[in-house]
Amino acid sequence: MEESKADLSWIHKKSTEIWEFLTSEKLWDFILIASLKIIAILITSYLVVFIGKKIIAKIFLLRIRSPLNHSERRQKTILKLLQSVLSYLVYFSAIMGILSSLEIQVAGLLAGAGIAGLAIGFGAQSLVKDVITGFFIIFEDQFGIGDYIRVNAAEGTVVEIGLRTTKIKGVTGEQFIIPNGAITDVTNFSINNSKAMIDLQVAFDADIEKAEKVINQYLVTLPEVHPELVGPPTFLGVQNITGTEVTIRIMAETLPLQQYAVARTIRRDVKDLLEKNGIPIPYPKMMLYDRVMGREVEGGE
Repeated sequence: MEESKADLSWIHKKSTEIWEFLTSEKLWDFILIASLKIIAILITSYLVVFIGKKIIAKIFLLRIRSPLNHSERRQKTILKLLQSVLSYLVYFSAIMGILSSLEIQVAGLLAGAGIAGLAIGFGAQSLVKDVITGFFIIFEDQFGIGDYIRVNAAEGTVVEIGLRTTKIKGVTGEQFIIPNGAITDVTNFSINNSKAMIDLQVAFDADIEKAEKVINQYLVTLPEVHPELVGPPTFLGVQNITGTEVTIRIMAETLPLQQYAVARTIRRDVKDLLEKNGIPIPYPKMMLYDRVMGREVEGGE
């Protein structure tokens, strides 16, 4: 009985202490002041990030428009990176400020984090490799946002470059997220002009000189219609000969990544030109043997 009374007394005492603590003026003053500080920190952080990103974007927009010939793709890449770094720094500072508002010893946490970070660092070599590789990708301007590249098994347009990962949007809409440390060989299709090699077939007995003349008259008119062409396409001549057809080749130099559309247009127009000028296009033929007449008869497809 005495033990039960003692337990009840202890429970009553603790309940009273907790109730007094929860209803104390000091606690609610602390909650009110801490809440105001946290709200102020969050609002200030949001405004700093929002305004900071706008200022950074404005500065780089002026650099792109300046007559100093800054690379637009490089400026966009650095712009995104600086905006990300600004967000990380501001929000990290905001977290430290919130912890201080709650009277949590930030210095002790940072010291503990430093020791833990040293231990984790031995297992975070891939992360360090990603960051270092990402820095050199940006510093050496290997590729930038908007470039069409091929990296490992991924191919598409670069949508984001960070210090740790690179994001690539594929042709059919898929998104590749590649750790920078895994990037070894990069093929960038957006830096130099592209070339389209267009092979067309004409019949073996076609007049090649007439075909060349007709095609050249057409090719010289293309730069006026297609501004993506660097110059008039070139008729290279006969590329291959078989028993039934002759392959002729046309080369067109275009701005980066514009060769596919130009090649499709040239194939369509040259086919129409050859037909209009009576230059035969090869088609499959079948030889039939007439048993009655004892001779071969040429058939169609």
